[in-house]
Amino acid sequence: MLYHSLENHKKLVSFEHAVLKGLAPDGSLYFPEKIPILKRKFIQNLIKYDIYTLAMEIIAPYLGKDIPEESIYSIIYNTLNFSFPLQRIHENIYVLELFHGPTLSFKDVGAKFMAECLSYFSKKIEKQVTVLVATSGDTGGAVAKGFHKKSGIEVIILYPYKGVSSLQEKQITSLGDNIYALEIKGDFDDCQNMVKKAFLDKEILKKYILTSANSINIARWLPQMFYYFLAYRQIEEENKELIFSVPSGNFGNICAGMMSEKMGLPVKYFIASTNKNDTIPRFLKTEKYHPISVQRTISNAMDISNPSNFSRIWYLYKKNMFQLRKKLSSYRFTDEETLAIIEMVWKEHKYILEPHGAIGYLGLRQYLKKIKDPFLGTMAVFLETAHPIKFIDHLPLFLREEISVPEQGKILLSSNSKKIKTIQIPNDYNILKNWLIERQRHQ
Repeated sequence: MLYHSLENHKKLVSFEHAVLKGLAPDGSLYFPEKIPILKRKFIQNLIKYDIYTLAMEIIAPYLGKDIPEESIYSIIYNTLNFSFPLQRIHENIYVLELFHGPTLSFKDVGAKFMAECLSYFSKKIEKQVTVLVATSGDTGGAVAKGFHKKSGIEVIILYPYKGVSSLQEKQITSLGDNIYALEIKGDFDDCQNMVKKAFLDKEILKKYILTSANSINIARWLPQMFYYFLAYRQIEEENKELIFSVPSGNFGNICAGMMSEKMGLPVKYFIASTNKNDTIPRFLKTEKYHPISVQRTISNAMDISNPSNFSRIWYLYKKNMFQLRKKLSSYRFTDEETLAIIEMVWKEHKYILEPHGAIGYLGLRQYLKKIKDPFLGTMAVFLETAHPIKFIDHLPLFLREEISVPEQGKILLSSNSKKIKTIQIPNDYNILKNWLIERQRHQ
């Protein structure tokens, strides 16, 4: 499999090249030259395959010959080492729990998969690789954990000042070793813009082999397709049409879902559920793409105004609004609506939502209101992308004592969990650039 940038289809590069570079030279994202179609027999018999064989069938065509099959299988085995349960909430509405990994976030899969791929490539080229990544919350913790102590790799994480939860900040800053945390006096879009500038800075690129671990990197983005196949695999009823509602910030997860549908997974529709940062809901309504200043919310991982991966979705549907609207709706919700639905779902169904999953549930309800007999022949799934303990400070007081704290959370919440010194940097790319150049001189 070869890859091209979204802006230049003629220059093709390998999976290895795209992973190591992160962004294309023109500043746009890499995209596979073709989407492999899975055999219908495979789709119809997913339950007969273990999750490693299933994932191998899905992802191997995208890696081509850059990684041997036995190494791909090992990467998958090391990545998918926790559960992805599908739970019924009520009627035909289900939640796919993606928070059972080491950092209690759906991003554990992409971060671990990429860390394993990058570790393989760094040994191959015998040079140190620097991962420069921006985070709005969960990416930072997942990347820090996934890459921690990986030989030949260092990680520099940019996160917004007071823009992540206290537990997320501990996950980003408490590991040390090859993990460095920079707190930027700005929002996520500012952090991501600084990262993108660094990728295009010739002076930086002379000194670093630089890549990113955001979902802009294909090794972080593509493995998220696993979720949708794993959800479908757990559905016992046959001939049901699937609807997915995905809490959407940088739009990498829902884009991976839409890729899964293009590969042959029978998905009827997608809902991109957002908080007040509603660039995409407005775009689908007005056909005008107009990001505005980021608004801080309790669903902070989605506090993104200019989602990078939407360019992949737009490309996937040939920049045709009519075709896109046939497959995608997008809705925005406020913090007040988010808290109200968290309370309602607990009282009526005894299930604890965290703010991002709550927005996924709200988007699903909004869409189903438009459909006559919405549960006839349909199964609706929303994604719970993080464990509620990560956002306990935002949950209603009466709910906090109901949360069962997993072992991963107990360690971080304990008094013994110390915060490593964070380097604070103004929202100024030149200061980041000078810091990167100076630290290289002293290594």
